[in-house]
Amino acid sequence: MSAPAGKLPIVILISGRGSNLQAIIDQAVSGGLPVEIRAVISNVPGVHGLERARQAGIETQVLDHRGFPDRATYDRALMELIDGYAPGLVVLAGFMRILTPDFVRHYARRLLNIHPSLLPRHRGLNTHARALEEGDAEHGASVHLVTEELDGGPVLIQAQVPIRPDDDPDTLAARVLEQEHRLYPEAIRWFAEGRIDFDGEQVRLDGRPLTEPVRLET
Repeated sequence: MSAPAGKLPIVILISGRGSNLQAIIDQAVSGGLPVEIRAVISNVPGVHGLERARQAGIETQVLDHRGFPDRATYDRALMELIDGYAPGLVVLAGFMRILTPDFVRHYARRLLNIHPSLLPRHRGLNTHARALEEGDAEHGASVHLVTEELDGGPVLIQAQVPIRPDDDPDTLAARVLEQEHRLYPEAIRWFAEGRIDFDGEQVRLDGRPLTEPVRLET
């Protein structure tokens, strides 16, 4: 299965409304992101992200985790489904599943996630409420490579937003989401353009060690 010349084949995994998926689709359709989205796969039937993909003419698949006896069995089936599309990059866009070590190792160095915090702060869930509760001055989003450590892989790029005195979790989440829609296509573009490589365990961007995340101007 070959991709159009100069385009990176990707598969996107979702569990919900797919707003980051839409940002990636928009960039791909406009020609600003040199990728071929070969499939969008959801573990939840009927979510809006699947309709977004269909409207863009992208193949969709549903692999409902509730039909499997355990996480390992599900992840093996998911790997088989993904590999049928031969992606160069697997993109988690609101895929609300903890992945098994076997899955993560299988896609090592080609598995991306976006997380709504300035990692390593606030790994896990409820990041916006936690940032407010802890009195943070700023919050944001991070794109990182996925490793076996939850939200612990190398962070490639971040964007920050100031926390305002009148913020609540919903208002803060909305501003962070705007930055996510800028961040994710940019990180994927680096892979598509061959700007990311590795020297052992060290991630490199444009041939130089990426010792700290790139900060996208907001």
